[in-house]
Amino acid sequence: MFSVELVPDAATERVVREDWERLRIAGLPSAGRNPSPSNRPHVTVAVRDDLDVGALAGEAQLLPLPLELGGIVLFRHAARVVVARQVIVTAELLRFHAAVAERLGPPAPRYATTATGRWTPHVTLARSVPAERLSEVMAAVDAPHVLGEATGLRVWDAGAKAITTLR
Repeated sequence: MFSVELVPDAATERVVREDWERLRIAGLPSAGRNPSPSNRPHVTVAVRDDLDVGALAGEAQLLPLPLELGGIVLFRHAARVVVARQVIVTAELLRFHAAVAERLGPPAPRYATTATGRWTPHVTLARSVPAERLSEVMAAVDAPHVLGEATGLRVWDAGAKAITTLR
């Protein structure tokens, strides 16, 4: 599996990492608990089983893009919840997403949430939050409004556990 990811500027990344740390200190689930150097705040743009990384070179040249973080968004998965920062959808962001989707073709059904018209851009704060702990997570997160930029584009190869930086 390959994940195409937008990476925020340093100031935006710092705000997200501060929320990750608040969650960690509170003993709550946090995306910041992953010690891998490749773990960093990002916005997943597309997921595919196979991917020619070099095919995205043109899209990488479209950066930077405005990246605005709004409030909290929740994604329920069985008895657990993913807590994330909403990325405000702009025309520029949608054009970028459409360009990537057009370049890669339609996703497999299991990745349909990244398809054009179905994508919900977000930055994950915590995965697998038990529903009964959701109020604790919400109390720990600061989630200030952020006006930043997406300055980087990378591809995560889950099979090889490797990142390819495109910009």
